[in-house]
Amino acid sequence: MPTDGEPTVTVKLLQLLLLSTYWGMQIWVTFISSFVMDNHLNRHTFGFIQSRLVPFYLHLGSACAFFNLTIYAVYHPSDMLDDREAFQIFIFFVSVTVAAVNAQWFGQMTSEIMADMHLIEQACGLGQDIGLSSNREAYAKLCETDVKYRHLSSRLWLYRLLSSLCNLCCIGCNFYSLCYMAENLGTL
Repeated sequence: MPTDGEPTVTVKLLQLLLLSTYWGMQIWVTFISSFVMDNHLNRHTFGFIQSRLVPFYLHLGSACAFFNLTIYAVYHPSDMLDDREAFQIFIFFVSVTVAAVNAQWFGQMTSEIMADMHLIEQACGLGQDIGLSSNREAYAKLCETDVKYRHLSSRLWLYRLLSSLCNLCCIGCNFYSLCYMAENLGTL
């Protein structure tokens, strides 16, 4: 179904809306809302909101990345690609792949582990302190005394790290795609 014709204004607008929506969500979720919630909500409320919001964000981001790749590929047949267009398709493909892995695996595992940790914390009277950095001694002591909690804590750290790396990779891909689009604008 590839086409060698020029995309319509509607198709161009759709691609721009998908890319800018994904970019805006990434910046908001990664750099703004997490810091605001950390400073104003207790640990369990923060975790509950993240466990509901982040999977939605990750799946919506995956859909945006997929449709960006699809639209771009339809209007750039593989036999007519120059090097920059081929690299742009590669960037979209990386974004789709990494976003899907993050949504289907890392994000899901993070939410499940966090829920298990909250149950243990609640049983010990923890989780109502504001901010993730407050009352560190109590959480460190819980890690020392509860083997299951220690195991969950180390797994959570790993999955958060992997999810964050995936998220940063997608941010980089979208930044490159925005730059590529800006370079190819005829005018403002």
